[in-house]
Amino acid sequence: MTTLYIDADACPVKAEAERVATRHKIPMKLVSNGGLRPPANPLVETVIVPEGPDVADMWIADRAGKGDVVVTSDMPLAAKCVEAGAQVLRHDGSALTQANIGQQLAMRDLMADLRSADPFRQGGGKGFTKADRSRFLDGLERALRAAKKEIL
Repeated sequence: MTTLYIDADACPVKAEAERVATRHKIPMKLVSNGGLRPPANPLVETVIVPEGPDVADMWIADRAGKGDVVVTSDMPLAAKCVEAGAQVLRHDGSALTQANIGQQLAMRDLMADLRSADPFRQGGGKGFTKADRSRFLDGLERALRAAKKEIL
């Protein structure tokens, strides 16, 4: 059965993911170190993992595989899930695949190096927009349909 895994720490699209999972009648797991209000939806399970570096990521990576969908912005987690055969999406709806995950990991490492080389570098990423939210909904819809076909 297809499962939707959400790397829930700082995820801006939890409500949207829940709506799509409910429409498809698939279980959704919100995985975090805590601080989430458990939803009333019986299809949504809040998974609280112990505190520690990458514990939530490891929990998801150990379970996600072919026929599942993972939503994350964490590139090492995305790489593990892509390798396991899961459909992987960023919060803006862009898919992470075998074809692009290597480039995304390299970009992540490059940006980390640039930030560490310039301690005065200010600012984070761009803001999350309505267009990003719309692209996420479209991307999740496509990913869930593809994941369901994989397990038939």
